[in-house]
Amino acid sequence: VQLQASGGGLVQAGGSLRLSCAASGRTISSFAMGWFRQAPGKEREFVAAISGSGGSTYYADSVKGRFTISRDNAKNTVYLQTNSLKPEDTAVFYCAASWRVLSTSLNRYDYWGQGTLVTVSS
Repeated sequence: VQLQASGGGLVQAGGSLRLSCAASGRTISSFAMGWFRQAPGKEREFVAAISGSGGSTYYADSVKGRFTISRDNAKNTVYLQTNSLKPEDTAVFYCAASWRVLSTSLNRYDYWGQGTLVTVSS
């Protein structure tokens, strides 16, 4: 599975971005999908995850109520709608795919995209 993240950019605090993760190589309907982020000088951290069917989702406490993960299996694409962005959300956002059950752990994900940069100015 190859994953291509896009949709990042520069936005003012309070703004929104919609990140996309397009998959190729095989259908992702059987994969749990996750978004992670890595800020400068920090470790990569979990943001959100969604089950293969889309029926279950997990969110990091820091983004609950502001970010929404969704998927369109017909388009082989996963989305992360980010609203009410804060400067502390500035990071490279990565999408990832897992054969295993839905998880917040980086180690559970088998395939990773290249990342898309989100910069939030104050």
